[in-house]
Amino acid sequence: MAALAGANLIYGAGMTESGVTFDYAQYVLDNDMARMVKQTVQGIPVDDETLAVDDIAAVGPFKDFLSLDATLKHMRSQSQPRFMDRRVREDWEAAGARDAYAVAREAAVRILEEHHPEPLDDGVAQQIDAVVTEAEEHGGVR
Repeated sequence: MAALAGANLIYGAGMTESGVTFDYAQYVLDNDMARMVKQTVQGIPVDDETLAVDDIAAVGPFKDFLSLDATLKHMRSQSQPRFMDRRVREDWEAAGARDAYAVAREAAVRILEEHHPEPLDDGVAQQIDAVVTEAEEHGGVR
């Protein structure tokens, strides 16, 4: 709700225990949530296709339009969690019953092992170093 009202700061991603500790799996989950919030803030397309008025009218009142192809297509385009498993419980259990945290932890380990960030240009790195040095001198650290 805050994002829809214009707030544009998410604080505390990955923090647990009131910010005393940091958890990489929690960070991955929080990042996924932030991504979905960003998508929500971008808005929902409203046009003839997404409204599906003809489909809803054809189904009629008090009937199930949730199983229509158009409903499933647009639901999937609007809600794409990467770590939440939407299978029914029996299918989820048969597949090993891995919860979102376990899946996110595996993703965090994979990211830490495989991600190789692009190095900063020398000019950018020097500017960052200058800002840090100035802050340290100002704070009496140097």
